[in-house]
Amino acid sequence: MPKFVFAYHGGGMPETPEEGARMMAAWNDWYAVMGGAVVDGGAPVGQSMTVSQGGVTGDGGANPLSGLQSSKPIRLMPPAKWPTDVQ
Repeated sequence: MPKFVFAYHGGGMPETPEEGARMMAAWNDWYAVMGGAVVDGGAPVGQSMTVSQGGVTGDGGANPLSGLQSSKPIRLMPPAKWPTDVQ
């Protein structure tokens, strides 16, 4: 069975404990939707790097990666839009 990687961009660290609690509640809701499809709950990533022919820079580009997660195929979209190997 194929596995998928969710690559998250944007976001940031919460500035208050209350904001952190809201963010964790949103993540828990997302994981509840995904259910048993979650293979690895992932984690935030450290500093992003940009690799090109010109070398490596530590700026992470215009939209740096902020987190990763892997899952089995899930059905978050209407059946008419499912890839054929997920049905």
